[in-house]
Amino acid sequence: MTADTPPPFDPVDPLGIDELLAEDDLAVRAATRAWARDRVLPHVAEWYERGEVPGVRELAKELGALGALGMSLTGYGCAGASAVQYGLVCLELEAADSGIRSLVSVQGSLAMYAIHRYGSEEQRRRWLPAMASGETIGCFALTEPDHGSNPAGMRTRAERDGSDWLLTGRKTWITNGSLADVAVVWARTDDGVRGFLVPAGLPGFTATPIRHKGSLRASVTSELSLDGVRLPADAALPEARGLRAPLGALSHARYGITWGALGAARSCFETALEYARVREQFGRPIGGFQLTQAKLADMAVELHKGLLLALHLGRRLDAGRLRPEQVSFGKLNNVREALDICRMARTILGANGISMEYPVLRHMANLESVLTYEGTSEMHQLVIGKALTGLDAFA
Repeated sequence: MTADTPPPFDPVDPLGIDELLAEDDLAVRAATRAWARDRVLPHVAEWYERGEVPGVRELAKELGALGALGMSLTGYGCAGASAVQYGLVCLELEAADSGIRSLVSVQGSLAMYAIHRYGSEEQRRRWLPAMASGETIGCFALTEPDHGSNPAGMRTRAERDGSDWLLTGRKTWITNGSLADVAVVWARTDDGVRGFLVPAGLPGFTATPIRHKGSLRASVTSELSLDGVRLPADAALPEARGLRAPLGALSHARYGITWGALGAARSCFETALEYARVREQFGRPIGGFQLTQAKLADMAVELHKGLLLALHLGRRLDAGRLRPEQVSFGKLNNVREALDICRMARTILGANGISMEYPVLRHMANLESVLTYEGTSEMHQLVIGKALTGLDAFA
């Protein structure tokens, strides 16, 4: 091949994005893809139908051994990987199932990040090594039954009782909640919003699994109740004061979603592409019909545009130049387009698109949750709108 001859067209990588990745990036991606292929894909349809993940703690330990938990954090047993590598891991895990990526995102980008960024040295040493290995599971408790998009309205309170704190309130839609050994709970105090580390099993602290979900069924989702939970003074995260702290952690998690949603989209696109090559109607493969090719072309364009956006944001994060508004660009665009890709894939599969023998409907249903959590599309539109105009339309 001469310098003037382009490489062959690759339907899996039509824009040649892999050429923008370093060897270490590709190795991390390959290791995660192999793990997901061997440990998740053979079972995940059954987990989804049952609404539970047997052996989830063992999976967490395996993810810890893979270096996927808190992987972009440094020290305390964390891998210290690049933001791009973390994004690639999120993509590969969500290509298996959004629930598995959610486990990793909440553990690393929310609970571990909050402790690493806002915790004391003693708190970091106590919790982070065991969380990085998967021996200890964490959750991030911000959302309340009446306050999702408006965390400033939270009702959970922490009040002083001598040198101790007393926490009272409820949190809901908490990923890992009834699985967690420690909850990062956000509460209103006389000094503003604070973060607290609440070990599971304390008197007054209960975690109840949320059942009958139509989405993220291969994920533990819970409601937390805090009824006068007593905590020592050193349970508070010393650097977490005000809503900027939990929102900072959320921005870190939203970055991972920017990649992860594309994993679900890629799985659906590849399933539809293979199906279109072999499924015959009117005497030939449906991939030979113009309307099907138009769908596949649109899916490929949006998928790989999204990958370029995610990679750009990852490079900015690695350079310390990523702004929250730019994360909103990624989360808004990539989740929205991923959901459209899954829906289009379902039309190509026809009736088979609703069968659990294929991953399409499972991914599509999961993305309905991903579209909402870590900020709804409307909230990210307003974040971007405020940045563009300088005018606050949230009120």
